Amino acid sequence: MSNIAHCVVDCHNTLGEGPLWDVREQALYWVDIFESRLHRLTPATGEVRHWDMPERIASVALRDQGGLVIAFASGLAFYDLDSSRLDWIARPEAHLPSNRFNDGKVDRMGRYWIGTLDESGPNHTAALYRLDPDLSVHKVLDGIGISNCLVWSRENDRFWFADSLDKQISVFDYDHSAGTLSNRRPFADTIGTDYTPDGGTIDAEGFIWVAVWGSGKVFRFAPDGRIVGEVHLPVSNPTSCMFGGPDLRTLYITSAAEGLTDEARAAQPQAGGLFAVDAGVAGLPETRFRG
Repeated sequence: MSNIAHCVVDCHNTLGEGPLWDVREQALYWVDIFESRLHRLTPATGEVRHWDMPERIASVALRDQGGLVIAFASGLAFYDLDSSRLDWIARPEAHLPSNRFNDGKVDRMGRYWIGTLDESGPNHTAALYRLDPDLSVHKVLDGIGISNCLVWSRENDRFWFADSLDKQISVFDYDHSAGTLSNRRPFADTIGTDYTPDGGTIDAEGFIWVAVWGSGKVFRFAPDGRIVGEVHLPVSNPTSCMFGGPDLRTLYITSAAEGLTDEARAAQPQAGGLFAVDAGVAGLPETRFRG
């Protein structure tokens, strides 16, 4: 395993987020939230494509029947990459105009989980939702500041979730069949530092990888919360990570240029780029949304 990530797409994202590896296409999708843009890298050819979206795009998931399900800032929708057809599903926080969607992932039952955040300040008006294949929307957790890092254990009995506003990662007991959470408890935190836990993923050994905003690092956590490894980046604000590549051993890491001073941008010319590193361990394939 290398612990130094290198830039594979110098894309200068304002807020790169949500990396998602498509096993069928052998391609990586990710978003630039503030620029309302979806990107796709095909590593075998080096081709990078992008799609401009009608509003800010927070996270994406692949659908079993083709196309994407997308968490836009204002709500959830299906999107077809070839035709650009957009079909809205729900806007569960339309009554909260300062809230927007943020991180999202599909669980192994094919349900899309997505969380929100409040852009108006340090408030806890956000929530975590579950979109089921029948397109019903369920609020799973409320009182959230900034939703991030949705990760399920290999055994489907635990769920990790970060509230970046509180600088804390929690772990829950997870009912895989019902899609419900219980017994919330602390897992790890960055309280007392200038760092913030952001997006994350899990490897085939059951260890959690979390991008930590402000640190220039991705940390590998053991199931008991101990830090057992780290990846270093030449930029200060990594945002999320995802395993990809033919053997799922490449860790892709998104980053952001948002919030950097002119001096910091000059010192970090690759800020907002997409990075990659040989993780030395395989990840797990992502499930497609079954709706």
